[in-house]
Amino acid sequence: PTPGACMAILPDDLFEFLADLADNNERAWFKANQERFEASVREPALQFVRDFESPLRAISSHYVAEASKSGGSLFRIFRDVRFSKDKSPYKTHTGIQFRHEQGKDAHAPGFYLHLAPNEVFVGVGVWHPAKEQLAAIRGAIAKDTAGWEAVKAEVLASGRLRFGGESLSRPPRGIDKEHPALEDLKRKDFILVGDMTEADVLGDDATYRVAALFGEAAPLVSWLCAVLGLPF
Repeated sequence: PTPGACMAILPDDLFEFLADLADNNERAWFKANQERFEASVREPALQFVRDFESPLRAISSHYVAEASKSGGSLFRIFRDVRFSKDKSPYKTHTGIQFRHEQGKDAHAPGFYLHLAPNEVFVGVGVWHPAKEQLAAIRGAIAKDTAGWEAVKAEVLASGRLRFGGESLSRPPRGIDKEHPALEDLKRKDFILVGDMTEADVLGDDATYRVAALFGEAAPLVSWLCAVLGLPF
Protein backbone atom coordinates (compact mmCIF):
# COMPACT_ATOMS: atom_id res chain seq x y z
CA PRO A 1 0.00 0.00 0.00
CA THR A 2 0.99 3.60 -0.49
CA PRO A 3 0.74 5.38 2.87
CA GLY A 4 -0.73 8.85 2.93
CA ALA A 5 1.20 11.92 3.99
CA CYS A 6 0.74 13.60 7.35
CA MET A 7 2.12 16.79 8.81
CA ALA A 8 4.96 16.15 11.23
CA ILE A 9 7.80 18.64 11.31
CA LEU A 10 10.93 17.77 13.24
CA PRO A 11 12.91 20.94 14.10
CA ASP A 12 16.41 21.70 12.82
CA ASP A 13 17.50 21.94 16.44
CA LEU A 14 16.86 18.23 16.94
CA PHE A 15 20.09 17.43 15.10
CA GLU A 16 21.88 20.45 16.56
CA PHE A 17 20.98 19.33 20.09
CA LEU A 18 22.22 15.79 19.42
CA ALA A 19 25.50 17.16 18.02
CA ASP A 20 25.93 19.36 21.11
CA LEU A 21 25.11 16.38 23.34
CA ALA A 22 27.85 14.36 21.64
CA ASP A 23 30.29 17.11 22.61
CA ASN A 24 28.92 17.40 26.16
CA ASN A 25 27.81 13.91 27.12
CA GLU A 26 27.54 14.44 30.84
CA ARG A 27 24.71 14.74 33.33
CA ALA A 28 25.38 18.33 34.38
CA TRP A 29 25.18 19.60 30.79
CA PHE A 30 22.07 17.56 30.05
CA LYS A 31 20.33 18.80 33.19
CA ALA A 32 21.12 22.41 32.23
CA ASN A 33 19.69 21.72 28.75
CA GLN A 34 16.71 19.59 29.81
CA GLU A 35 14.13 22.07 28.55
CA ARG A 36 15.87 22.26 25.17
CA PHE A 37 15.85 18.46 24.96
CA GLU A 38 12.12 18.36 25.67
CA ALA A 39 11.30 21.10 23.15
CA SER A 40 13.66 20.08 20.34
CA VAL A 41 13.88 16.31 20.62
CA ARG A 42 11.43 14.42 22.80
CA GLU A 43 8.18 16.30 22.17
CA PRO A 44 8.70 16.60 18.37
CA ALA A 45 9.63 12.90 18.21
CA LEU A 46 6.50 11.96 20.17
CA GLN A 47 4.42 14.11 17.83
CA PHE A 48 6.01 12.32 14.88
CA VAL A 49 4.89 9.02 16.43
CA ARG A 50 1.34 10.35 16.83
CA ASP A 51 1.23 11.59 13.24
CA PHE A 52 2.60 8.29 11.98
CA GLU A 53 -0.31 6.24 13.30
CA SER A 54 -2.33 6.56 10.09
CA PRO A 55 0.53 5.86 7.61
CA LEU A 56 1.56 2.88 9.76
CA ARG A 57 -1.97 1.47 9.73
CA ALA A 58 -1.93 1.70 5.93
CA ILE A 59 1.07 -0.65 5.96
CA SER A 60 -0.21 -3.06 8.64
CA SER A 61 -2.97 -2.84 11.22
CA HIS A 62 -0.91 -5.05 13.55
CA TYR A 63 1.83 -2.48 14.19
CA VAL A 64 1.58 0.10 16.94
CA ALA A 65 2.50 3.79 17.11
CA GLU A 66 2.61 4.51 20.85
CA ALA A 67 3.54 8.06 21.81
CA SER A 68 4.59 7.66 25.43
CA LYS A 69 7.73 8.86 27.16
CA SER A 70 8.58 5.40 28.45
CA GLY A 71 7.91 1.99 26.98
CA GLY A 72 6.37 3.21 23.72
CA SER A 73 7.69 3.71 20.20
CA LEU A 74 10.30 6.28 21.25
CA PHE A 75 13.49 4.84 22.73
CA ARG A 76 14.82 6.47 25.89
CA ILE A 77 17.78 8.85 25.58
CA PHE A 78 19.55 7.18 28.52
CA ARG A 79 22.19 4.57 27.74
CA ASP A 80 22.46 1.26 29.59
CA VAL A 81 26.08 1.47 30.75
CA ARG A 82 26.08 -1.54 33.09
CA PHE A 83 28.08 -3.77 30.77
CA SER A 84 29.79 -1.14 28.64
CA LYS A 85 33.27 0.31 28.90
CA ASP A 86 31.81 3.55 27.52
CA LYS A 87 30.11 5.17 30.51
CA SER A 88 28.66 8.10 28.56
CA PRO A 89 25.19 8.47 30.08
CA TYR A 90 23.24 9.51 26.97
CA LYS A 91 22.62 8.27 23.46
CA THR A 92 23.58 10.77 20.77
CA HIS A 93 20.76 9.68 18.48
CA THR A 94 16.99 9.44 18.65
CA GLY A 95 15.44 6.06 17.87
CA ILE A 96 11.80 5.41 17.02
CA GLN A 97 10.54 1.86 16.59
CA PHE A 98 7.07 0.76 15.59
CA ARG A 99 6.59 -2.70 17.06
CA HIS A 100 4.20 -5.52 16.38
CA GLU A 101 1.21 -5.63 18.71
CA GLN A 102 2.51 -9.01 19.92
CA GLY A 103 6.17 -7.94 19.99
CA LYS A 104 7.36 -7.22 23.52
CA ASP A 105 10.82 -5.94 22.67
CA ALA A 106 13.11 -4.56 19.98
CA HIS A 107 13.95 -8.05 18.72
CA ALA A 108 10.56 -8.76 17.13
CA PRO A 109 10.02 -7.80 13.45
CA GLY A 110 9.54 -4.05 13.34
CA PHE A 111 10.01 -0.70 11.63
CA TYR A 112 12.75 1.58 12.98
CA LEU A 113 13.79 5.20 12.30
CA HIS A 114 17.25 6.40 13.37
CA LEU A 115 17.88 10.14 13.74
CA ALA A 116 21.44 11.39 14.31
CA PRO A 117 23.55 14.19 12.82
CA ASN A 118 24.64 13.02 9.36
CA GLU A 119 23.19 9.57 10.06
CA VAL A 120 19.50 9.18 9.25
CA PHE A 121 18.18 5.80 8.15
CA VAL A 122 15.35 3.33 8.45
CA GLY A 123 15.89 -0.25 9.58
CA VAL A 124 13.14 -2.75 8.89
CA GLY A 125 12.97 -6.42 9.85
CA VAL A 126 14.24 -8.42 12.79
CA TRP A 127 17.44 -7.63 14.71
CA HIS A 128 19.18 -10.27 16.85
CA PRO A 129 16.26 -12.73 16.83
CA ALA A 130 16.16 -15.32 19.59
CA LYS A 131 17.63 -18.75 18.86
CA GLU A 132 14.25 -20.30 18.07
CA GLN A 133 13.23 -17.42 15.82
CA LEU A 134 16.52 -17.50 13.97
CA ALA A 135 16.20 -21.25 13.41
CA ALA A 136 12.67 -20.79 12.05
CA ILE A 137 13.79 -18.06 9.63
CA ARG A 138 16.73 -20.07 8.36
CA GLY A 139 14.53 -23.14 8.05
CA ALA A 140 12.00 -21.23 5.93
CA ILE A 141 14.74 -19.96 3.61
CA ALA A 142 16.24 -23.42 3.24
CA LYS A 143 12.85 -25.04 2.60
CA ASP A 144 11.46 -22.48 0.14
CA THR A 145 14.45 -20.72 -1.33
CA ALA A 146 12.48 -19.62 -4.40
CA GLY A 147 9.89 -17.90 -2.21
CA TRP A 148 12.61 -16.17 -0.22
CA GLU A 149 14.35 -14.99 -3.39
CA ALA A 150 11.05 -13.54 -4.63
CA VAL A 151 10.70 -11.51 -1.43
CA LYS A 152 14.28 -10.28 -1.77
CA ALA A 153 13.74 -9.26 -5.38
CA GLU A 154 10.64 -7.28 -4.43
CA VAL A 155 12.19 -5.31 -1.57
CA LEU A 156 15.44 -4.60 -3.41
CA ALA A 157 13.80 -3.62 -6.70
CA SER A 158 13.91 0.15 -6.19
CA GLY A 159 17.58 0.16 -5.15
CA ARG A 160 16.73 2.26 -2.08
CA LEU A 161 17.09 -0.60 0.40
CA ARG A 162 19.93 -2.96 1.21
CA PHE A 163 20.41 -5.79 3.68
CA GLY A 164 22.36 -4.93 6.83
CA GLY A 165 23.24 -6.52 10.14
CA GLU A 166 25.68 -9.23 11.15
CA SER A 167 26.47 -12.58 9.56
CA LEU A 168 28.32 -15.73 10.53
CA SER A 169 31.71 -16.29 8.94
CA ARG A 170 30.90 -19.99 8.38
CA PRO A 171 27.74 -21.88 7.41
CA PRO A 172 25.33 -22.58 10.28
CA ARG A 173 25.39 -26.10 11.65
CA GLY A 174 23.48 -28.48 9.40
CA ILE A 175 23.52 -26.20 6.35
CA ASP A 176 25.19 -27.39 3.16
CA LYS A 177 28.03 -25.04 2.24
CA GLU A 178 26.87 -25.35 -1.38
CA HIS A 179 23.32 -24.16 -0.62
CA PRO A 180 22.28 -21.47 -3.14
CA ALA A 181 21.04 -19.19 -0.34
CA LEU A 182 24.10 -19.72 1.84
CA GLU A 183 24.92 -16.03 2.31
CA ASP A 184 21.39 -15.35 3.55
CA LEU A 185 21.41 -18.45 5.74
CA LYS A 186 24.54 -17.10 7.44
CA ARG A 187 22.72 -13.92 8.49
CA LYS A 188 22.25 -13.26 12.22
CA ASP A 189 19.96 -10.30 11.48
CA PHE A 190 17.32 -9.97 8.78
CA ILE A 191 17.18 -6.23 8.34
CA LEU A 192 16.71 -3.89 5.41
CA VAL A 193 18.40 -0.49 5.69
CA GLY A 194 17.40 2.61 3.78
CA ASP A 195 19.56 5.71 3.99
CA MET A 196 17.93 9.13 4.32
CA THR A 197 19.13 12.69 4.84
CA GLU A 198 18.36 15.22 7.55
CA ALA A 199 16.41 17.20 4.95
CA ASP A 200 14.21 14.17 4.26
CA VAL A 201 12.87 14.19 7.81
CA LEU A 202 12.73 17.94 8.43
CA GLY A 203 10.13 18.81 5.79
CA ASP A 204 6.36 18.73 5.81
CA ASP A 205 6.40 15.40 3.97
CA ALA A 206 8.68 13.64 6.46
CA THR A 207 6.10 11.04 7.44
CA TYR A 208 5.41 10.27 3.79
CA ARG A 209 9.11 9.78 3.00
CA VAL A 210 9.61 7.47 5.97
CA ALA A 211 6.39 5.56 5.30
CA ALA A 212 7.32 5.11 1.63
CA LEU A 213 10.54 3.32 2.62
CA PHE A 214 8.71 1.30 5.25
CA GLY A 215 6.17 0.33 2.60
CA GLU A 216 8.89 -0.87 0.24
CA ALA A 217 10.35 -3.02 3.02
CA ALA A 218 6.96 -4.35 4.18
CA PRO A 219 7.12 -7.58 2.11
CA LEU A 220 10.09 -8.67 4.24
CA VAL A 221 8.20 -7.97 7.46
CA SER A 222 5.14 -9.77 6.12
CA TRP A 223 7.30 -12.80 5.28
CA LEU A 224 9.00 -12.74 8.70
CA CYS A 225 5.65 -12.49 10.47
CA ALA A 226 4.33 -15.48 8.54
CA VAL A 227 7.41 -17.53 9.46
CA LEU A 228 7.12 -16.56 13.13
CA GLY A 229 3.37 -17.12 13.35
CA LEU A 230 2.40 -13.44 13.67
CA PRO A 231 -0.43 -11.71 11.79
CA PHE A 232 0.49 -9.03 9.27
